[in-house]
Amino acid sequence: MTTLAGPTVLDQLKALAQETRYELVRHLAQGERCVCDLESLLELPQSRVSYHLGVLRDAGLIVSEQRGKNMYYTPRRAPLFTLGGHLLTDLLPDRPPLMHQTDSVC
Repeated sequence: MTTLAGPTVLDQLKALAQETRYELVRHLAQGERCVCDLESLLELPQSRVSYHLGVLRDAGLIVSEQRGKNMYYTPRRAPLFTLGGHLLTDLLPDRPPLMHQTDSVC
C-alpha cells in the first residue's frame, strides 16, 4: 500500500506565491466564504476562483465544505502559522557559526 506524502513547505509557498491565491487566503482569513462571495470580491469568473481554491486546498492551506449547492472555504490556521517556522528551519539548519571558511573560493 502506498501512502501519499502531505504537501511540503515548498508546495505551500508555491501556492501562496501566486497573487490571486494570496488574495484568496487574505479574504478567507476574515472568515468563511462561499465561492460566489469570492468571485465578487476578486471580480473573477467562478472557474478561475475554483481552480485557485483547488490549488490552495491541495497545498493543505484551506478546507472546503459543501452545503446544498454552495461550497464554503476556510483557512487551515495551523499550516499557515507554522509555514514561516518550517521555511526558516529549512533555510537555516542548526550549524555552528562560521568563524573561518576553509573551503572559500576567494
